[in-house]
Amino acid sequence: MTNKVDVLLGLQWGDEGKGKIVDFLAPKYDVIARFQGGANAGHTLKIDGKTYVLHLIPSGIFHENKLNIIGNGVVIDPLIFKRECDKLKEMNVNVEERLLVAKKAHLILPSHRLLDAVYEKNKGEQKIGSTLKGIGPTYTDKIGRLGLRVGDILSDDFMDKYNKLKFHHLNIASNYKFHTDDFMLDNISFTDYESQWFEAAKELKNFHLIECEHFVNELLNEGKKILAEGAQGAMLDVDFGTYPFVTSSNTISAGVCTGLGISPQKVGRVFGITKAYCTRVGAGPFPTELFDEVGDALRVNGHEFGSTTGRPRRCGWIDLVQLKYSVMINGVTDIVITKPDVMNDFSTVFMCTSYDINNTEHTYFPFDVDSKFLKPNYKDFKGWMTKLDYSKGFDKLPEEFKNYVKFLNDYLGTNLYLISTGPGREETIVC
Repeated sequence: MTNKVDVLLGLQWGDEGKGKIVDFLAPKYDVIARFQGGANAGHTLKIDGKTYVLHLIPSGIFHENKLNIIGNGVVIDPLIFKRECDKLKEMNVNVEERLLVAKKAHLILPSHRLLDAVYEKNKGEQKIGSTLKGIGPTYTDKIGRLGLRVGDILSDDFMDKYNKLKFHHLNIASNYKFHTDDFMLDNISFTDYESQWFEAAKELKNFHLIECEHFVNELLNEGKKILAEGAQGAMLDVDFGTYPFVTSSNTISAGVCTGLGISPQKVGRVFGITKAYCTRVGAGPFPTELFDEVGDALRVNGHEFGSTTGRPRRCGWIDLVQLKYSVMINGVTDIVITKPDVMNDFSTVFMCTSYDINNTEHTYFPFDVDSKFLKPNYKDFKGWMTKLDYSKGFDKLPEEFKNYVKFLNDYLGTNLYLISTGPGREETIVC
């Protein structure tokens, strides 16, 4: 019988702790695959006391005898990819043996990054908080049928294709009165970045470049177990997130089909990850955001600073209205809760259970969630006021915490699968 692809993704605005959970689940799978996004992701793992941050490479890369795939739905900057691979090689990780790359994955050119900076600067007060990695312009070219793909680096006329797209980008930038000399890319000039980019593109040829859709389906037919690793979070989905403050790809479970080349019938379990509170990086609506000392305490206790950008995250209470929406559009079968330990010293914790919109109570996530007429309604819970000891298992956790978790799980109507009480692999409770 053909296996199915299980999916793990974030249910909020990203930064839910996906990297650690993928690393924890990896031993149960043969293959870990990224299906969308690019180096705008930042998956943090803590292994044997050391912290690692992955941006492009799947979080199963630290496990021997596991295949890792960068699928066709991902966009790749060869230079950023090379830098990440070099760091892993310094840790004696055999990246080229463990990692496969889809030929149909699109390439991020240096001029894509230039355009990203041009667009963001031109928006002024309306900035969306781009990571300036060139993600948006690359997906724009993909949809516009202008893009270059990983497989193109193997063709004899690659330079002609590259220059044609580059000059198209430079013409656009010149219309905004910006030129290559106006911006530094990772603290080096555009010319130097481009030179290093070409060297990295040559090294990319050394990897096993695959026809992803054929390869993944053949693995399933062979009975291999595959876990698809999402980047960002469901509320950043380009179709169903808080548009326009979203990313440029489909971050929801449906993106697995187009991002790896599988049919909907081949999607299995969907693991949805939520923090016990909520965070967001950059601009955009956030109904439960806190602007007081409680929000500051969440940020400090949770070390809430972007792993890709370093920016301080906005913090607030968990939003069950938003979460139920994410559970619905993703078909979530299993819930994973992360970072409840951040609130170990809170005497009272809160959950948003509905919205007041124009003085009417609603339990659905609306089209205009940024409306000034929207007010969150909260249910309060007594805090557990103690360390959550993962070694004793779920049954031995404080009653106050179990009440909090039970209400969340009942509200969402899902199966509570894991609770992460810290960054280490061992700090995980299977429910």
